Amino acid sequence: MSEAVVNKRAKTPLACVIFSVLAVVLIIADQIFKRLVVAKVDVYEQIDVIKGFFSIYHCRNTGSAFSLFADKAWGIYMLTGISVVLGIGIFILMLYAALNDMKLLAAAFCLLSSGAIGNLVDRFAYRYVVDFLRFDFGSYTFPIFNFADICAVIGTALLICIILFGSKYFEEFWLIITKKGNKENAV
Repeated sequence: MSEAVVNKRAKTPLACVIFSVLAVVLIIADQIFKRLVVAKVDVYEQIDVIKGFFSIYHCRNTGSAFSLFADKAWGIYMLTGISVVLGIGIFILMLYAALNDMKLLAAAFCLLSSGAIGNLVDRFAYRYVVDFLRFDFGSYTFPIFNFADICAVIGTALLICIILFGSKYFEEFWLIITKKGNKENAV
């Protein structure tokens, strides 16, 4: 990719502020939903929203997605460490994307970091993650999840779509963060 293409992006610090505020809003929304569930629904209590399909079901997940590492005493520490590194790393990628006017990537990273940090708050506060959204499909119950998980999944799906269908856009971002496409930064 030419230097002219990489340098055409305007540096926009305001976008960094906007996406940072959005990330904080999503994290706060996640925490409000979880606190409401903790305050109003007993652990393992189910409140049907659409009987036989969707319910609020308060449970504690000491593992990660699909309760991976839930039965390991060291699991919460490992997951907390991974969440800290990923949450901060992805947040920094969001700032790079926002600063370089790459709003779609910034949005994907914003959602991903919000999801990671939202669940990280739970791990620090409780040593588990509060999950509460339950969907049943006949005899199959989809793994119970929360708002932070929704943010992370949508962010991941958006990032995958950008990589698959906007590879030049992602390549441009990669060149910016590795400074390979901008000789001014290398001097």
